[in-house]
Amino acid sequence: MPRDATRSASSDTADRVVPETLRPALAARYGPVYRGAAANAALRRLGVFGACGDLVTARAIEVGRLPLVGIVDYKTRRSETIDPARFAPLAARRTVRVANPAGELTWALRTAVRSLVGSGGGLVEVDGEDDLGSLALVESLPLGATVIYGIPGEGVSFVRVDGAAKDRVTKLIAQMETKTASHGD
Repeated sequence: MPRDATRSASSDTADRVVPETLRPALAARYGPVYRGAAANAALRRLGVFGACGDLVTARAIEVGRLPLVGIVDYKTRRSETIDPARFAPLAARRTVRVANPAGELTWALRTAVRSLVGSGGGLVEVDGEDDLGSLALVESLPLGATVIYGIPGEGVSFVRVDGAAKDRVTKLIAQMETKTASHGD
């Protein structure tokens, strides 16, 4: 398959910033949400998948399922720290560190995910916020894969990567504002 076959039309090189008006669309549920034993059972049934968020990535590893790509920032709920050792099996494949400020989806994060998907997987360590990494996973994972991410207080969302999901992500990214460099960057 040609390399561009899994790339979306939104693969320009600009960093993106989420405008307030887009937040409700980003918070919408795009797949089933499971918690506890139901989440563990769903994790065990997955084929190829990517995980966004510390707790869901750690949980997948704990139940014996290694995601192709995991995206973490070593924090949960923006403040509680997570032990990096919990991700050692995934980090052993390859680790890429990127900056991704809160409310943004940087080109560096999107590129890191794409690179790991194409080279056997690994861990993306985010300096900043990992929340929008789920978009990069949908954008880069092959059709038929699944993206999992945590929803605080609710559980784990499971999103099937299909044409509709890729189109939705392409449109969401296109609706984000292009970040412009400021003086002092």
